[in-house]
Amino acid sequence: MLNKRSKQAWSFKRKLLIVMIIVLLLLGTVIYSLADRYLIEHVEVVVADDAATTSSSGATAVTTAEVNATSDDWNYSSDDIQIQIDQVQTGSGSDQITYFVADIVLKEASSLRTAFADNSFGTNITEDTSDIASANHAIFAINGDYYGFRNDGVIIRNGTVYRDDPVRDAMALFDDGTMQTYNEEEISSSELLAQGATDTLSFGPILIQDGEIASDFSNVKIDTNFGNHSIQNANPRTAVGMIAPNHYVFVVVDGRKEGYSRGMTLTELADVMSDLGATEAYNLDGGGSSTMYFMGRVVNNPQGKNKERGVSDILYIKEDATS
Repeated sequence: MLNKRSKQAWSFKRKLLIVMIIVLLLLGTVIYSLADRYLIEHVEVVVADDAATTSSSGATAVTTAEVNATSDDWNYSSDDIQIQIDQVQTGSGSDQITYFVADIVLKEASSLRTAFADNSFGTNITEDTSDIASANHAIFAINGDYYGFRNDGVIIRNGTVYRDDPVRDAMALFDDGTMQTYNEEEISSSELLAQGATDTLSFGPILIQDGEIASDFSNVKIDTNFGNHSIQNANPRTAVGMIAPNHYVFVVVDGRKEGYSRGMTLTELADVMSDLGATEAYNLDGGGSSTMYFMGRVVNNPQGKNKERGVSDILYIKEDATS
């Protein structure tokens, strides 16, 4: 009887051990899949260092010391670039909003550029906005669309197509200094390139199109990825708009810090862009990503903690000199 009970106990323990091993293997597989999707870097293309390349117009990047430029903490002026940054505060107490507006006029469209974190295209490759900007000798920069958090969209950067999976409303920059919002499923990447597109950003939604506020933002959905926050409420925001060819406005809204800034809703952001005179405007990645960089410093208060979050790309301004 004891021997039979011993055999039964051993059989039960063996089955329990097998179940535990299976559970651990399944758990390990899930953990690895999540890490692979959201944490582990996957470099698909290494991009040439901007300092060693020339723009499509044949211009070579130079430092501000090589041009006739004047600047202070909020302004920059040279023969080719005019930048004015203003801090704006509205409301009070728990309803206070703090945001930063950069009004930028360029002589050449090539002064507005994009850059990848670590000069690499792929997923989960991130650096702080300020670090990417510094590495590219940027005068001014904002965070981009965080393309590396997704695996779809149309991603054209500096005239090269890196991803071509159209799914959402997007924004394109062109070599004539214009900006256009569009539906990725209605115009192909080859058509965009033929029209002179240099860069596309895929996030959204469109805020202003053809001079009109685009839509009701109450049901807008950008992503369904793990870890996303609702975009309907007041949040930190980043947006880019065009007032006229080579005349842009960049807005970064702080948030999540009571008594300083609650953030903005998309409707509020669209209203701000409209009031600034934007004829086209587009919402970029926000939340903890929202960052504005100018002349070596971060202008705003990322995450309400003066702490940047790593991003996969930036939009930035840089001086050019004809070769």
